[in-house]
Amino acid sequence: MKPIELEKVQEKLEGFINKDVYVHLETTNGAYASHVNEKAYNVGVYIRNAKVRFNQAKIVGDGKSYRAGLKMDIGWIYAEGLTDWEIFEGEKLLMAGHDREGRLMVALQISETPFSY
Repeated sequence: MKPIELEKVQEKLEGFINKDVYVHLETTNGAYASHVNEKAYNVGVYIRNAKVRFNQAKIVGDGKSYRAGLKMDIGWIYAEGLTDWEIFEGEKLLMAGHDREGRLMVALQISETPFSY
């Protein structure tokens, strides 16, 4: 993966607008939190192959960390803390956020075809 390039990622996001796409979204502080602090709550989200259609997409950030939002007719999908990106399997967009030690904290993937499971 490479650091997010705002213009390139925005262009790729816009290529998915008004199409049926599959979304993978996950967040975690999971095992990382409890190893550092016994009293920390483990939290996380995992959704794979949610079929959605969005009419607006935007990525913004300060050059260190980014947030991406996908606006649908009746709601939003939102991921914050993104740091890296890549295109894989030809057309699938992967954005991820890693902590200072390189551990995954958030991932948002978008594809016109379902993700393997």
